[in-house]
Amino acid sequence: MPVNTIMGLFAKSPIKPLQRHVVCVNECCSHLVPFFEVCATGDWEKAAEIRAQISHLEKEADVLKREIRLKLPRGLFMPVDRTDMLELLTQQDKLANLAKDISGRVVGRQLIIPEPLQADFLIYVKRCLDAADQAQKVINELDELLETGFKGREVTLVAEMIHQLDEIEDDTDAIQVRLRQKLRTLESSLNTIDVMFLYKIFEWVGGIADQAQRVGARLEVMLSRS
Repeated sequence: MPVNTIMGLFAKSPIKPLQRHVVCVNECCSHLVPFFEVCATGDWEKAAEIRAQISHLEKEADVLKREIRLKLPRGLFMPVDRTDMLELLTQQDKLANLAKDISGRVVGRQLIIPEPLQADFLIYVKRCLDAADQAQKVINELDELLETGFKGREVTLVAEMIHQLDEIEDDTDAIQVRLRQKLRTLESSLNTIDVMFLYKIFEWVGGIADQAQRVGARLEVMLSRS
């Protein structure tokens, strides 16, 4: 039976909710750019407002996640393995959790990125968010993959998109190394506790790119099983 006919047996496809979820997750992460721009000015009231928006979107993503888990079909006619779908959902949901945690810790500490690092740091944040964007693009190809039965040119296209995601993650690693090196030269002029938090912030922001890569890797596993 063709895949599109199988999908027609379900009242609701598991793919569209998964795609709605990743859109919500990506929007949540995207607020980190204006968040850090505001933090650089020391406007903690505005930073807290953006942090609240991030938290709200993270909660929306959680609601979608629970709905998908409850409604994902268990029958024999699932076009892809149910366990793989749930694992993919879990991996992409962690992106929103990271964005919420990062913003919460920065506001809680009222941590300002040192002025000599601010330009490079924003480049770093945006490049990490490029990875989240790329993960969303990969997930948006699931419809086509299912329609083609995980065969043909669509598989090659998705594999290339996952490869691009890996390259973006490599870029973020390189930028993080440069940021850490620059921070090291400033350590003596900064509060010791702030320095510790800055290194952790670099790590946590980089975690967004790492987690986006895991989303791609999870889909790669699904491709290998099809």
